Amino acid sequence: MTDKTNGTHGAVLEDSTPVPDGPLVELRGAGKSYGNVRALHGVDLKVHAGEVTCVLGDNGAGKSTLIKIISGLHQHTEGTFLVDGQPVRFTSPREALDKGIATVYQDLATVPLMPVWRNFFLGSEMTKGPWPVRRLDIARMKKTADEELRNMGIVLDDLEQPIGTLSGGQRQSVAIARAVYFGARVLILDEPTAALGVKQSGVVLKYIAAARDRGLGVIFITHNPHHAYMVGDHFSVLRLGTLELSASRDQVGLEELTNHMAGGAELAALKHELAQVRGVDVEELPEEGDLTAPVATSPEGST
Repeated sequence: MTDKTNGTHGAVLEDSTPVPDGPLVELRGAGKSYGNVRALHGVDLKVHAGEVTCVLGDNGAGKSTLIKIISGLHQHTEGTFLVDGQPVRFTSPREALDKGIATVYQDLATVPLMPVWRNFFLGSEMTKGPWPVRRLDIARMKKTADEELRNMGIVLDDLEQPIGTLSGGQRQSVAIARAVYFGARVLILDEPTAALGVKQSGVVLKYIAAARDRGLGVIFITHNPHHAYMVGDHFSVLRLGTLELSASRDQVGLEELTNHMAGGAELAALKHELAQVRGVDVEELPEEGDLTAPVATSPEGST
């Protein structure tokens, strides 16, 4: 167990101020193959402090593989992975955490029947007393959890309530606050709004923006371009393991982002053929020349 005494008032805010000039995390032509299966190829990605980088893609686009590389679950098999400008090759998620890269997965890694404060410190509990009879410092953990949640704008009436009784948005917010407290500089959020309603999705988006404003580099994995556009500073669209679009907010609008996310290029190429099919309305489909945002191509030009 770890005796953690300082939170965001200590390491995190000092580490994130001033904001570094270069990217915290960068992928250059990164890829991953599983035997003869190439899951990811030629992906370039930069994550800066104080920015939300949105990674979008349909099922099978390569989002999960990208998460696993950055979080240390898998090693890349091509290209370069840099943290603070230095090449790295993580062998475990612990190594990524040591570099300040934390991942909040959809299942949140919480214990539903445990109180909120216990889940906040799960695996890193504060202790007191002499070794070998150290015991949990419950009072300090409750106080610290309450302070850190409030610092993120999360106010809970009762930290003793089981975390499973919170709404999906509240649980996501607690997980984000926990990652920030334990020193995350780069926060990876895996589809945090996928199973939430409109209101609870708004709650999560609020705390994503709060994490960005505290100087963290946020990687927001989603298949919802509307949610991405509400908080995103940079957008990367994956399709079949390659990077189809890489554009900053001032380079792409919501409609164009949605078209790329929905496979607009393929639909535009088929627009003439689809027009011949009875019952198919092609009026809203984009023309091929309308998709003007920067489109990345792999070094070899194809997958």
